[in-house]
Amino acid sequence: MSAGSEHHLQPPHPQPAVPVLEERRIGEILGAVPERGQWRYRPRRVGLIWRSRAFRAGAVIVTLAICGLLILALVREETGTEGFLVGLGLAVLPVPLLMTAFRWLDRVEPAPWRNLLFSFAWGSCAAALVAIIANSFATHWIAVATADPTGADTLGATVVAPIVEESAKGAAVLMIFLFRRREFSGIVDGIVVAGFTATGFAFTENILYLGNAFGEDRQLGTVGIASLTVGTFFVRIVLSPFAHPVFTVLTGIGFGFAAAGRRRRVRRVVLPLLGLVLAMSMHALWNGSAVLGPYGFYLVYGVVMMPAFGLLTWLALWSRRRELRTLAAEFPAYAVAGWLTPAEPLALASMRARGMARDLARHWHGGADRARGRAAARAVAEYESFATSLAALRRDARRGTVGVDFAAREQELLHHLWERRNIAAPALTHAARSVHRPVVRRPAAAPYGYGAHASHAVHRAHAPRPPQPWAVPPGARPPLSPYGTGTTAPYGDGRPAHAPAPQEPPPHQRYDGHNPYLHPPQ
Repeated sequence: MSAGSEHHLQPPHPQPAVPVLEERRIGEILGAVPERGQWRYRPRRVGLIWRSRAFRAGAVIVTLAICGLLILALVREETGTEGFLVGLGLAVLPVPLLMTAFRWLDRVEPAPWRNLLFSFAWGSCAAALVAIIANSFATHWIAVATADPTGADTLGATVVAPIVEESAKGAAVLMIFLFRRREFSGIVDGIVVAGFTATGFAFTENILYLGNAFGEDRQLGTVGIASLTVGTFFVRIVLSPFAHPVFTVLTGIGFGFAAAGRRRRVRRVVLPLLGLVLAMSMHALWNGSAVLGPYGFYLVYGVVMMPAFGLLTWLALWSRRRELRTLAAEFPAYAVAGWLTPAEPLALASMRARGMARDLARHWHGGADRARGRAAARAVAEYESFATSLAALRRDARRGTVGVDFAAREQELLHHLWERRNIAAPALTHAARSVHRPVVRRPAAAPYGYGAHASHAVHRAHAPRPPQPWAVPPGARPPLSPYGTGTTAPYGDGRPAHAPAPQEPPPHQRYDGHNPYLHPPQ
C-alpha cells in the first residue's frame, strides 16, 4: 500500500467538543475568560453612526451651511458687493410678514420650529443653489443647441425654471412628509411647510434680482422712481411677495391631502404629484406673462394670481377650522373620563376662548407680581398645547396611524395636563362661559292665549344649558398656592378665591374604573 493511500485512509482529525451548559455550571465554563486587556475580539460597530440622531442632524446642518456659502458666493459674484447688500436689505422686508402669517395659520397644532427652520433654510440655500446651477446650465445648453439665445431665455423661464424650482422646493415638503410623519398630519401642515420653503427661496431670488437691478442702475446712472431697482422692488416685494408661496403651497396641499387620508399607496403618490404639476403650471404661466405683451403681466396678475391667492387663503382658513373641529371632537371623551372639566372642551374648541383663558390667567395671578402672571399665562398656553397634542394622538389612533407606544404617549400627555390643571382649568372654564353664551329666544305667543306658559316651559326644557364654571367674583384676584389638590403641581393652585372645589366626574370605563391622578396614593 502506498504512502498516498495510507494518507487517504487516515481517520479525520477529531473535532473539539462543544461545552454543554447542562453538564457544567456557567461559572466553570466562563471562568477561564481572559482579562479585558487580553481580549482578542472587539465588537464591530457597523452602521451605528448613521443611526445617531446627532450625526444626522449635524449632516443636515453642514449640508445646508455649505449650500448657503456657495449660494452666497454665486449671488455676490453676480451682483457685486454693493448690489448684494442693497438686494439683501430690500429682500428681507417681506420675510417676517410671510413667516408670521404662516405661523399664525398653524396655531391649532403648531409644527416644531426645527421643521420650519429647516424648510426655510432648504428653500433659501439648497433649492436656490440647485435652481441657479440647473437653470443656467439648461439655458446655455438650449442656446447652443438652437443658436437662438433669445428663444433659449424664454424657454428657460417658462419651461425649465418652473420644473427645476418647484421640484427643488417640493423636496423639502417631501422630506418632512417622509421623515417627520408624526408632525405632518394634514393640509395645514403641508401649507405651512411649503410656505416657509417658498419664502426662503423667494428671499434668495429677490436678492439676486434686486442686486442685478441696482447694478444696472449704477451703470446707466438711473435714480429715483424711474430706476430699475424701484420697479423691481414694486413688482416683486409690493405686488407679488406671495408668488412663490402660492406655487409651492399647491405642492404642500397635495402632500396634506395624502397625509390626511388613509394610508393608500396610490393616494400617497398621485396627490403630491398632482399638486407638483399644478405648481409647475401656475409658475410657468406667471413667468410666461411677459410673452403676452405689455399688459400680459397685469392680465395674469388680476385674472389668475389674485383669485388663486384668495382661493388658497380661504382653503387654508377652512382647513384650520376643520382641523380644530376634528380635534375638538376628541375632547369630550376625556371630559367624561374626568381629565377635563365639562366646560373645557368648549374652550379648547375655540381659538378666541383659548386666548381669553391666557389673558384671564395673566390678570388673575399678575396683580401684585407680573412675573407670576406671565408664568400663569404660560402654564395655560402649555396646557392648551398638550391638550391639542392629546386630541391629535387620539385622532391618529382612530385613523390607525399611531405606533405601539400610544398608551405611553397618552399617559405622558395626561401627566402634563394634570400638572397645569389647577391654573388652566378655571381660566378655560370662565372663557368657555364668556364665549359660548346661551342664546335665549322668546317663544311665540299661542294663538288662543292659554298656551304661552306651556310653550315657554317646553322652550326652557330644550334650551342649551350654560356650562357651570367655578365662580369668579368680579375683581377678585386669587392667591397663588404652591400646591394643588392631591398631587404636587409646580404651577400652584389656580382656582380663584372663594371658589368651591370642583366636582370631579367619575372615571370612564375605558380606564378600568380607576384614575391614578384623580385618586392619588395616600
